[in-house]
Amino acid sequence: MTDRGSPLPSTWIPRDLYQGPAQPAPGVLKLDGNEGNPPPRRLLEDLAAADLSLVRDYPDARPLESQIAERLGVDPARVVVTAGADEALDRMFRAYLAPGRRLVLPVPAFEMMYRFAAVAGGEIQPVPWTGAFPTDDVIAALAGDVSLVVMISPNNPTGCTATASDLERVAEAASKVDCGTAFGAMVVLDHAYVEYSDQDLTSVAQNFDNVVTVRTFSKAWGLAGCRVGYAVAAPEVATLLRNVGSPFPVAGLSLAAVRAQLKTGEAALGEHVLAVRAGRDRLTETLDRLGVETSPSQGNFVFGDFGARCDFVLNGLNALGVRVRRFPHRPEIADSLRITVPDHAEPLNRLLEALEICLAPQALLFDLDGVIADVEESYRRCVLETAGTFGVEVTREELATLVLAGDANNDWVLTQRILAGRGVEASLDAVTEAYQQVYLGTSTSPGLRESEHLLVARDVLSGLADRLPLAIVTGRPREEAEWFLEREGLTDLFQAVVCMEDGPLKPDPAPVRSAASSLGVERAWMIGDTPDDIRAAAAAGAVPIGVVAPGPDPEASAMALREAGAATVIATVDDLMQLLP
Repeated sequence: MTDRGSPLPSTWIPRDLYQGPAQPAPGVLKLDGNEGNPPPRRLLEDLAAADLSLVRDYPDARPLESQIAERLGVDPARVVVTAGADEALDRMFRAYLAPGRRLVLPVPAFEMMYRFAAVAGGEIQPVPWTGAFPTDDVIAALAGDVSLVVMISPNNPTGCTATASDLERVAEAASKVDCGTAFGAMVVLDHAYVEYSDQDLTSVAQNFDNVVTVRTFSKAWGLAGCRVGYAVAAPEVATLLRNVGSPFPVAGLSLAAVRAQLKTGEAALGEHVLAVRAGRDRLTETLDRLGVETSPSQGNFVFGDFGARCDFVLNGLNALGVRVRRFPHRPEIADSLRITVPDHAEPLNRLLEALEICLAPQALLFDLDGVIADVEESYRRCVLETAGTFGVEVTREELATLVLAGDANNDWVLTQRILAGRGVEASLDAVTEAYQQVYLGTSTSPGLRESEHLLVARDVLSGLADRLPLAIVTGRPREEAEWFLEREGLTDLFQAVVCMEDGPLKPDPAPVRSAASSLGVERAWMIGDTPDDIRAAAAAGAVPIGVVAPGPDPEASAMALREAGAATVIATVDDLMQLLP
């Protein structure tokens, strides 16, 4: 028997605001909320033509309760419509949990369980759940102060399920608990994702007066915005649930939308579920192949343990426009991600490709300056000295701030912009000529480029080149890029070098795409030291990795890279070895 753990008081989870999934920017693939397929647009059109009494009158949920009861083959007195499944759960907790009483909760579990328990003032008795449902451990945790048991099947966030035998055994044992209620300890069967599962225990639950089944229209039915769920319980329990909540919990328009979906949406629901199940298999197979351990999910999502790579993958997916869910405040699953399964081919393929890019890159692309070459005393100093020839003094701190602000990948243009900001008008040709003289030097004076040196040892780059093809993506003129690579003996390590002459500069994604194309790859990581590098990489479909270049404020540099969307920020290129699979 596994260790059940210590009871968790209601203060175990911080009483902060619940941060649910936010609406994404256009083009972002939203896979962090487990919403189902949206209903047809005609549903909104029908609602627009509905009688105004739907918004004027207090809503009546009884017709929907009767419709649900007919579908389930139960007495309408057993069905209680609520504001989403969340409200049904909240009513159960407020009705049966209180200070001095315990809730037996297989974990990991749906986050709101902790919050509802905190509001009710009860303690949580966690029971670890990995693999099969821990029926024996749940039963062993039952005692006189246990008034509530929760069975989430399919479980959120893992997707694991309980069987009919599990429910029967737990319900029978719970009914014998002398906790002062009519039916013993109550069992909540959270069936929010049951449409996707092979284990529908709704009918089994009706055999027990102490089991309340909670379901929703937010997931498979695609109506999360309507906030309609329901509980199915013994008539006495259903009456209690009605009395502990608002008499009008759901808006009339929401009730009408659900009733319409129940009448016309069955075929679409079936197609959606079949597509999700097929996509779930593909996603699981992809993650398993990429070395990510997954739970046997029966929900519309897959839960994977990414280990030490979790943060990197989460941020990498986000940079590629794919949003998934992490649970950082839950220590037992802090290194795992929950990924909603798309039910259409295009978004599913996009998700799988993004995971491949994050976990199995085909190439590494490097900015040159500040990543491989230390240019603090060459290019950076050139800007300062060139500005000085025009009578303008610029500090290193001011220059660093301008670079981190972005759109600063051409030092000639950047210098001209600085001069203009100080009221000095100079042509780009004049600025370029002055800059190049400082950088390249003259026949009698060496240029500042002679001060450049490697930031990463050749053997590190050689080790990376042994694993993946490498390329340079730089804003330098080709002659200057090749000069540095040849001087440092690095030319043989980079199979492609994309320079200023090859097209637009970063943050335009074109040079990143060009480098990947030259290498003949589709999946790449791009390592850069400026926000321009990060934005160019993300726009090109490469995972952006920031590296802190030498400069006056390393912390500000790291922060700017993260804010620009870097999947991670490393101290040196040496740290790449720890990220590669």
